[in-house]
Amino acid sequence: MNTKEIIYQLRTDNGLSQEELAEKVFVTRQAVSRWETGETVPNTETLKLLSNLFGVSINTLLGSPHKLICQCCGMPLDDKILSRNADGTLNEEYCQWCFADGTYVYHDMDQLIDVCVPNMVEQGFSEEQARTYMKQYLPTLDYWKRYKELADDGEFERFKETLMQEINDLRVPGMPKVEKLNALVGRFVNLPYRLPSGESVRFLNDNTTYLGTQLESEIAEGLCFGVLANMDFILICTYEAEGQNPELLVYRKR
Repeated sequence: MNTKEIIYQLRTDNGLSQEELAEKVFVTRQAVSRWETGETVPNTETLKLLSNLFGVSINTLLGSPHKLICQCCGMPLDDKILSRNADGTLNEEYCQWCFADGTYVYHDMDQLIDVCVPNMVEQGFSEEQARTYMKQYLPTLDYWKRYKELADDGEFERFKETLMQEINDLRVPGMPKVEKLNALVGRFVNLPYRLPSGESVRFLNDNTTYLGTQLESEIAEGLCFGVLANMDFILICTYEAEGQNPELLVYRKR
């Protein structure tokens, strides 16, 4: 689709009239009409407003003329996995796993490779092939080319170390020591926990990126511990295969 068709579809899918859309992005109804007839296209600042309003990239609004890839891990990007800046706007350079709310998640290339390799093995690569490819490919991406410029002098890594210490200090029975935390997007780990009242509650935001890990129980076969955390809280749960029968053990504000 081209820009005029995309704007029309996004507007109608969201139940907005031309007048309502115009009000939200600070233009006239006639401007919206001209976009939808193809007479004009939104300017750069208006494209940013439309991107934020509809939760799609500017690349999508322009008909996807570019193939977007994460400039940290190399993953192909679409609107569902784009990262967000600290102000909540979409960032078209990174995926949600590598850049979260204005923070770069990975500061060690080998650690990122360790995360990526199992996914590549599932796609048919051997582990050796996957590691060799990633070691050659990652240095060509913008983040790793500009790492010294973009790095935070180890601040985020120190934060992760502090989090792991706090988690391990809880000494949850049967849970192994947490030795690393990876980026996890909320919608993939937002399990429903049953309350004593019988009501089920989800505690996470589907679009937020958290730090976490999965650990196999040391005392119960087939049981896993899920650990999630951020600046505000620590959550520890247990679940069986495929996330079945989740039980919340710890939800602690930091």
